[in-house]
Amino acid sequence: MSFNPVLIVAKVEKPEWYKQTARYAQSEFGTAIRQLLTTLIPYLLLLSLMVLTIRIGYPYWITLVLAVAATALFARLFIFFHDCTHGSFLPSPRWNRNIGYLCGILTFTAFHDWRRSHAGHHISSGDLDRRGMGDITTMTVEEYLAAVPLKRLAYRLYRHPVIMLGIGPLYYFLLRNRYPSPGAKRIDFISVIATNLAIAAIAVAASATIGFSTYLLVQLPVLIMAATLGVWLFYNQHQFEGVYWARHNQWDPWRAAMEGASYYRLPKLLQWVTGNIGLHHVHHVRPGIPNYRLQECHDAIPQLQAVRPLTLRKSLGALRLNLYDEERQQMVSFRSLKTGRNNVA
Repeated sequence: MSFNPVLIVAKVEKPEWYKQTARYAQSEFGTAIRQLLTTLIPYLLLLSLMVLTIRIGYPYWITLVLAVAATALFARLFIFFHDCTHGSFLPSPRWNRNIGYLCGILTFTAFHDWRRSHAGHHISSGDLDRRGMGDITTMTVEEYLAAVPLKRLAYRLYRHPVIMLGIGPLYYFLLRNRYPSPGAKRIDFISVIATNLAIAAIAVAASATIGFSTYLLVQLPVLIMAATLGVWLFYNQHQFEGVYWARHNQWDPWRAAMEGASYYRLPKLLQWVTGNIGLHHVHHVRPGIPNYRLQECHDAIPQLQAVRPLTLRKSLGALRLNLYDEERQQMVSFRSLKTGRNNVA
C-alpha cells in the first residue's frame, strides 16, 4: 500500500481522547462472518428471484422492486469491501484480502487498486494542495473565476446533479474501475485484471445459462442504484456546509477528520444498509475501526459526539455547494458568484 493514514497523524500531537479509540479498532471474526453471510446469501437469493421473475414473465416492475432490496445488500457488500481495504473487517490480513477480492468482484471494484487510491484520500482529505486523491473534484472560487470558459463549463457539468448522481456513478463503477488509477503499482494492475476477468467470467456464465439480456436486466438496475447511493454518500461525507479545507502549510489532520468528514445521521434502516459509514468522522479519526464498531466508539467518546450531525434533509442542500471560498472558508454555490460573495449557498 503506497499510503498509510497513520504516518500523517504520527507527525502531530494526538489529542488525549484519541487513545480511547484504540480499543474499538479490534476486528471480530464471528461478527464479520455473520455480517458477510447474512448479506451475501440474501443478495444472491434476491438476484435469483429477479431472474425467476423475468423467466416466468412477470411485469418488470416486480423485478425492480426486488432490485431495490438487492441494492441495499450490494451497498453493504461494498462497505465490507471498504473495511477489507483498511484491514479492519477481519483479524487476518490474508482473509481481509480474500474477502476484499470477493466483495470487490461483486461490486465491480478492484481490491488493491482501490485500496491504494482510497488510502491516498485518507491522508489528503481537506488539503487544498493535495486534491485529486479519490475525492470529488472541487475548485476554489479563485480557481473557477480564473479558469477559461470551457473549463468552467466542464466543471459545472461535472457538478450538476444529473451528472454527479446519474451518469457519473454508472461510469465510475462500470467503466472507470475497469482500468488502474493513476500511480498504480504492479499489484494494482494485477488486481484490476483479475477483477475484470472474474466479472467477465460471471457475465459469460450468465449468458450461457440465463441469457445475457436477463443478466443485464437483473444486474444493471442494482448496479445503477447502488452506485448512485454510493456516490451520494461519498459526496455528503466531504461536501457539506461548514466542511474543513486548508492549504497544506496550515492543514491540520485532526480538524480534517473531525470537521472535514461528516457525521451523516441516517435513519436506522439506512444506517444498517450503509454499515454505519455515516459516522464518517469516526472512520477518519481511526480508519482501523470496523463498520460494526463505529457506533460503539462514537457513543463512548464525548468528543466524537460533539460533532454536529448532518441530517438527511439538510444534506439535500449540499448539492448547491459547488466551490470552496478560501476568504470565507466555506463552500458556496455558483449562484453566489452572481449575487455577490456575501450571499452564499
